[in-house]
Amino acid sequence: MVADTSDTLRPGLWLRIEFAALYIGAPLIIALFMPTNLLFRALAVFSTAGLLLLWLTGGFDWRSLIRGWRRIPWLTVLAIALAVLTSGYVILSLTNPDGLFSTARSRPGLMVMIWLLYPLLSALPQELIFRVLYFHRYRGLLPAHRAGYALNAAIFSFAHLMYWSWLVCAITFVGGWIFARAYVRQGFPSAWLLHAIAGNMLFTVGMGYYFYSGNVVRPF
Repeated sequence: MVADTSDTLRPGLWLRIEFAALYIGAPLIIALFMPTNLLFRALAVFSTAGLLLLWLTGGFDWRSLIRGWRRIPWLTVLAIALAVLTSGYVILSLTNPDGLFSTARSRPGLMVMIWLLYPLLSALPQELIFRVLYFHRYRGLLPAHRAGYALNAAIFSFAHLMYWSWLVCAITFVGGWIFARAYVRQGFPSAWLLHAIAGNMLFTVGMGYYFYSGNVVRPF
């Protein structure tokens, strides 16, 4: 295991309550009650709280966030990029053909901004919360190996309930499993890069339509 999981907290009632509040309660409240135009602010607050909890836990090697670039599985990165482009193309061809590469074709400048900012403003804080904090602070609560990846994927998918789309939940479950596995095996840079590439490919092919808060329609 590459990820630094030393000195994690011993499991107890309070830690379980905190885990449930952070990864279940907060996403549920956001999905049910928060105005969609505040989603990025909520992510910022969520990220700040996560970093504070990580600091309070102790024992985390902060340098691990910038180590591990040599372990990046570049063939996996390429495979994920191609898989996301291909699956996104098929999905949009069936559900919204006009959306294929719509932003890239009509607003290339915006597409460039997304490519530059998404890795920093979205993928980075999400990986800190759902991989680093998850595997460090709460390691004592987690099942081992694949079951741990599955739980992480489920939590990551649930955090996207705010989009109220089964398609988004399915995509993020698969992505969460891949990112969790990469974090544990190759370290933080690999998980972050895979998340950034997958997200940028989704926006490039036109799947950003499903991840845009302005398109969210609550079913109630």
